[in-house]
Amino acid sequence: MSKKVCMFVWNHFTNDARVLRSCSALSESGYDVSLVAIHDWKNEVLPKREQHKSGFRIIRVNNRSTTLNKVLRGFRQLKKRKIELLVLFLLILNILASLRVITTLLQAALSLSVIAICALAVFIMTKTKLPAMLVRAHIFTQMVREGRKQKFDYYHSNDLNTLMQGVLSAKLFRRRKLIYDSHEVQTSRTGYNSKVYGVMEKFLLGFVDEMIAENHTRAKYNEELYGIYPNVVHNYPIPQKPEQSSSVNLHDMLGLPREEPILLYQGGIQTGRGLEKIIEAVPLMKRGTVVFIGDGRIKPLLEKMVHERNLGDRVKFIPKVPVDELLHYTKNAYLGFQVLNNVCFNHYSASSNKLFEYMMSGVPVVACSFPEIQKVVEQENTGVCVNSHEPASIAEGVNYLLEHPEARDDMSSNCLEARHNYNWLKEKEIFIEIYETA
Repeated sequence: MSKKVCMFVWNHFTNDARVLRSCSALSESGYDVSLVAIHDWKNEVLPKREQHKSGFRIIRVNNRSTTLNKVLRGFRQLKKRKIELLVLFLLILNILASLRVITTLLQAALSLSVIAICALAVFIMTKTKLPAMLVRAHIFTQMVREGRKQKFDYYHSNDLNTLMQGVLSAKLFRRRKLIYDSHEVQTSRTGYNSKVYGVMEKFLLGFVDEMIAENHTRAKYNEELYGIYPNVVHNYPIPQKPEQSSSVNLHDMLGLPREEPILLYQGGIQTGRGLEKIIEAVPLMKRGTVVFIGDGRIKPLLEKMVHERNLGDRVKFIPKVPVDELLHYTKNAYLGFQVLNNVCFNHYSASSNKLFEYMMSGVPVVACSFPEIQKVVEQENTGVCVNSHEPASIAEGVNYLLEHPEARDDMSSNCLEARHNYNWLKEKEIFIEIYETA
C-alpha cells in the first residue's frame, strides 16, 4: 500500500513551481499525496478539489467565512449610517424616559455606554487587522481539520506559515513524520517580524523530523541560529528545451521589431527585487525594451514610474502566466534580470528559481553580486554580475551584453550546457531520499 503524504502550502497553488515539483516527485515515486492549499473565492473557475495530471490531489480550503462577512458588512453599514442609528437610539431612550421606564441618569449612562461600545467595535472591525486575523484563523482551522481527516504517514509543511498545521496534524496524539521545507529565511525577510518568527520557528523545530533549505548558505545560517544543518534541495526547474518551441512570440505579442532586444524580468513584482532600479536604469541602456512578466504589490508603482519618466515605449508589462508556460516566454529574451537588493538575509542568500529558468531557456543574465547567484553565474559564465543597488551598474551590465553579441551568444550556449547540471532531475533524487530515510 502506498504511503500517504499530506502537504500544506499557504497559497492558492496556481503558480508555485517548487511545491508542484515536490508533489509530482512524490507522486511519481509511488506516494499517495494530498496537497492542502487555499481557495480563492474571487476566482470562480478555481476548483476546491481536483486531481492534478501528475497524480496528486489538491484540496483548497475556504478563504472566506460567510458568518464573518455578514458581521463585517453589518459594521460597515453601522459606520455609514451611524448618525441615523444614533438619533434613533436616543429617540427610543427619550421615549422610555418620558414614560418613566428609565430615569434620566440611567438614560445618560446607557447613551454614553452604547455609543462608546459601538464606536470601539466599529473601529476594531473596520480599522484594525482583526478581521484579517480571523480569516487566517478560519483557514488555519480548516487546514488542520483536513490534515487530521486521514491517517497520513508523512506531513510536509512548506514555510513557517504552515508549520503549526503540520505539528498539530502530525504530533497531537499521533507520532507521524513531519518534514519542514523552508523556502525562505523566516527570521530575516522584508515585511516580517523577525524576532517573533525566530521564537516561533525555534519552538516548532522541536517537533520536526527533517528540515529542508534551498541552499548551503541558508543551511549554514540555520545551523548558526538553531544548531540544525538542514537537508539542501536546490530550487532548480524541471528539464525542458523551450528553444524548440514556437508557441509564444513575444515580439509579435508586444508589437516589437524582430531585431529589438527584449530585456526580461519574470517573477513577482515585489519590493526588494531591484525592479525600481531597472526602470531608473532604462534611460542609460543604449537600446532594448524592458519587459516585466508577473504581478505583485508594487506593480502600480512601477507603472507610475514608467508614466512619469515617459518610458512607455521602452518598458512593457505582461500579467503572470501559468508556470508550465513561462519558459516559452522566457526564451524570447536577449537577457534576463535577477537584481535582488540586499534588504534582508533572505534576499542576500537566495539562489532564486528564475536564475535557473533563464539558464534553462538559454538566456544570459544581468545579476546581483550575492554569494549563491554570483557563484553560479561566474562559474558557468552565464551572464554578468553588477551592483544591483546602482542603476548605472545595471545599465553597464546590459550595455556590455548589447555591445558584445558574440560574448552574449557564448553565454547563451553556456546556459544550455549548464542546464544539464542545474535541473530538478538530480535534486529530485535528494528530495525523495529524505522521505526514504526520515
